[in-house]
Amino acid sequence: MTRIIDIKEYGNEAIREVTGSFDRNISHIEKELDILITIRSGCIFIEGDERAVSEGEKVIKELLMLAGKGETVDDQKVTYTMDSIKDASGEFITSVDRDVICHTVQGKPVKPKTVGQKKYADAIDKNMIVFGIGPAGTGKTYLAIAKAVTAFKKEEISRIILTRPAIEAGEKLGFLPGDLQSKIDPYLRPLYDALYSIMGAEAFQKNMDKGLIEVAPLAYMRGRTLDNAFIILDEAQNTTPAQMKMFLTRIGFSSKVVVTGDKTQKDLAEGTVSGLDVAERILGKIDDIAFITLTAKDVVRHPLVQKIVKAYEEYEVRQQSGRESKKRRAGDKDRSRNRR
Repeated sequence: MTRIIDIKEYGNEAIREVTGSFDRNISHIEKELDILITIRSGCIFIEGDERAVSEGEKVIKELLMLAGKGETVDDQKVTYTMDSIKDASGEFITSVDRDVICHTVQGKPVKPKTVGQKKYADAIDKNMIVFGIGPAGTGKTYLAIAKAVTAFKKEEISRIILTRPAIEAGEKLGFLPGDLQSKIDPYLRPLYDALYSIMGAEAFQKNMDKGLIEVAPLAYMRGRTLDNAFIILDEAQNTTPAQMKMFLTRIGFSSKVVVTGDKTQKDLAEGTVSGLDVAERILGKIDDIAFITLTAKDVVRHPLVQKIVKAYEEYEVRQQSGRESKKRRAGDKDRSRNRR
């Protein structure tokens, strides 16, 4: 079947944005939905299977609305829109408002790019403690730091504290040279990078020297009470239950806390329970604490990262299913042996 979209009302700039350089976005949609798209006489013609054509029409109309608002239409937005329409979630990018959290030092706006990220940003505004849980590339830490810097500039809080557990990611680095700061800096580098991007190196260093911004390992939090601060605990999947309890009980008055973690990338010793898993089980019903789960759909890095995350998720589901089947078979054998 064929569907026709009249695009004269959208303007040449919006149409160029949707088609992409050398029709890159159109080719992407054609390949994913198995349809043929042609543009002529001020109209877009979509040909193919009825369901695929219907999905293609919705995708293009959604992207035209996005471009009409002055937004850039890139690979991530095209993929996100197609995924939303395929799973009938109705969670489209155009439903994410254009509120900008802040700007980077280069003037680039920092704002939610998916519906999941919008829910996460809104939860930070509304709750004292927010847990942002999701895979790599979903903007958990970056958006939290953007919120922290914005609150700091508005003088809603007096300092920013960023922390993460100093755990090696699956490899032993041995003894590192230098003083204590140089030993722990590699573990905290991702936090420095985000702050440099949003604040600029000079402003960051000036506030760091004044003690208004602190980047430190989680172990440094013990024994402290953190009042009037925006506190971010990154890589929380690598905390133990005792460390998580210690951290959450540091919170003082007029403070806001964001805890981020990816439950699929734990670097704890085998058999060690994650403090993030325990916190999710026991704190979920407490007022002023929100748990926001981001998924592969919320990945805002290269589209290939989204595919990698999905592949690993599917692999882990199969592995878990296999382990459960093995346990059931072992249980059946034990019961059969006991009957004999």
